[in-house]
Amino acid sequence: MRTRTKVITGTLIGLVAGAALALTLDQPTATGPGAAGVTASLPPMDNTPMQRAVPTGAGQVSASYAPIVKQAAPAVVNVYTATVQRERPNPLMNDPFFRQFFGQSQPQPRVQQSLGSGVIVAKDGYVITNNHVVNGADQIVVALADRREYKAKLVFADARLDLALLKIDPEGAALPVIRMGDSDRAEVGDITIAIGNPFGVGQTVTTGIVSALARTGLGVSDWQFFIQTDAAINPGNSGGALLDAQGRLIGVNTAIFSRSGGSQGIGFAIPSKMVRVFLAAADTGKLVSGWIGLEGEPLTAETARQAGLDRPGGLLVTGVAPRSPAAAAGIQIGDILRSVDGKEVADGGQLRYSLATEGVGKVLSVDLVRNGEARRVDVTLAAPPETPPRQITEIAGRGILAGVTIANLSPAYAQELGAGLPEKGVVVVQIAGAAPAARLGYLRPGDIIETLNGEPVRSVADVNARLSSTRIGFNRSGQRAECGLNTRGGISCRS
Repeated sequence: MRTRTKVITGTLIGLVAGAALALTLDQPTATGPGAAGVTASLPPMDNTPMQRAVPTGAGQVSASYAPIVKQAAPAVVNVYTATVQRERPNPLMNDPFFRQFFGQSQPQPRVQQSLGSGVIVAKDGYVITNNHVVNGADQIVVALADRREYKAKLVFADARLDLALLKIDPEGAALPVIRMGDSDRAEVGDITIAIGNPFGVGQTVTTGIVSALARTGLGVSDWQFFIQTDAAINPGNSGGALLDAQGRLIGVNTAIFSRSGGSQGIGFAIPSKMVRVFLAAADTGKLVSGWIGLEGEPLTAETARQAGLDRPGGLLVTGVAPRSPAAAAGIQIGDILRSVDGKEVADGGQLRYSLATEGVGKVLSVDLVRNGEARRVDVTLAAPPETPPRQITEIAGRGILAGVTIANLSPAYAQELGAGLPEKGVVVVQIAGAAPAARLGYLRPGDIIETLNGEPVRSVADVNARLSSTRIGFNRSGQRAECGLNTRGGISCRS
């Protein structure tokens, strides 16, 4: 049995539990992500202001969440998956001599069962869950709280968001639907209610508070932005609902920080506003985030002092793409972005989130500081351009880059790859298993190749022109290193 949940143990646990449900495997029902034409109607967002008050008496302290749970719990489902794991046939069994002594048998496929949770978001049978709950599944079954079960089909998924959209056919039967809240209105200290199926024990409700907002850099998803809660979340809760005190969905439970594999009061949920962006993208089969065409780095104490600020806070603009929305709005290198559309910007992850949750064509108000003077400009989000055109090449031969697949970066391709990559340069996309870089570990997918034999690299064409190079300089998440052939015929690296 396996329960799915991402865990950060020093590790984030993806919340999925082993399933006890027996599944009959027929033709696989899961399809690959990107099914265009999906019409998952967006549930309306409930923007009723939260009534916040400290309890004033014993009667309020003994109040119950039962009415909220009764309303929301029917829309939270269990998601069971079965995956056929086929072992490679033993080639020795093709030899009549070995068959004579060991028989004709070949390894039989094994079925691995696991489970997570999900949330019904539309009456016509659309269910949201985590991508890691259903990724690679050969069969998916959705079980409602009232014990109804339906086979499900994967219609859209995005690994960067760790979200997946399933479709079940209720055959005309009524389905409960979750009320969608606005995660941007959540505040630290607000009450939270988590509903899911931890460890496969059945639907479970736990409570807590919002512990933090805008958590980034967790390694869970390329769109690094999460609601943190201390409501108990365990393996099997992945894809389940995180509700506010009015029973509205403000997040999809995704991961926990744990050293034991169980809940230690640090859980993370994908904000509901990002869930709505994902649902809107399901209709086209492709998630495209708004683009403004700037790059930056977090403000340090020293750069904040030089800018005349009393504390670090904001994003220092280090690059502005020509003819981009940022350039059209007058944003310049050296400006300090403080907020976008009223939301604080402290790093690149928060900026990407602010842009991702707004549609192309949306006009955003940007607050910035230039030469100690506060300014406000309006920026219109655009679709990221694919300039230069992507060129994906696997390097042949026996050099230091043999077996490495590289590509030109553009704003569109960088967004597609995720992980906060720069919008220009040459990126490592894939490394063949037998390549020197894979065996010796000096390159990884996502690394940016900056130099070959000390010469700058700006495009795939530059790399192709220097295939005989013996030294490579690259950038990995802001850390630079150089590797090259040594006198012993191996690879030596220095940072």
